[in-house]
Amino acid sequence: MAILTGAGISAESGIQTFRDAQTGLWSRFRPEDLATADAFRRDPKLVWEWYAMRRERVGSARPNAGHRALAALEARCAAKGVAFLLATQNVDGLHQAAGSRAMVELHGNIRRVKCFDRQHPVDAWPATDKVPPPCPECGSPLRPDVVWFDEMLPREALQSAIAAARSCDVFLCIGTSTLVQPAASLPFLARENGATVIEVNPGETTLSASAQIVLRGAAGEILPLAIGPQDI
Repeated sequence: MAILTGAGISAESGIQTFRDAQTGLWSRFRPEDLATADAFRRDPKLVWEWYAMRRERVGSARPNAGHRALAALEARCAAKGVAFLLATQNVDGLHQAAGSRAMVELHGNIRRVKCFDRQHPVDAWPATDKVPPPCPECGSPLRPDVVWFDEMLPREALQSAIAAARSCDVFLCIGTSTLVQPAASLPFLARENGATVIEVNPGETTLSASAQIVLRGAAGEILPLAIGPQDI
């Protein structure tokens, strides 16, 4: 079994989508102008503070019934020896908080930080007045560990997701518009390789016409019913 999740599943936890997060001071900016390496080079303080605001909001969010249902599904698949992989486009870490382990993050994780020049992962840094703070290892400015518009997806994560899509019998596509590539190609790849593709989404998407089963509604409502109440 393979699963792809997008912003829709986390919206039920109160997390605004990428483009909806422009409020107050940030309403003057286009999100795309704050999510590129060039934007960071031009104004690293601005980009760091934009992501710091988003990270603070994500930090107060909790997994919802949809996240918990997928964690329960993973446990059931493991108990039966069924191959399972959850690939998410979300950067909020809520799948992990719900208990998901057999998963890959295609777009990174906003809760993590790395340095800009050498990609050193950084868990903590000394107190400083510099914004953004420098990497404790090399001095490069720190940045969020997310995939920006001009960057490639993590190679291993993408390869794992592609392999799962090609080999699975069932592919669940949940809360994603299937517009952002290359993640959007995964359910179509699964369909081409004989999988039953199930879409869970409140509205029609580019996948809807190709999916064998379409469940209209919020993931937090649909998934517990479809998967069953045990351990959720």
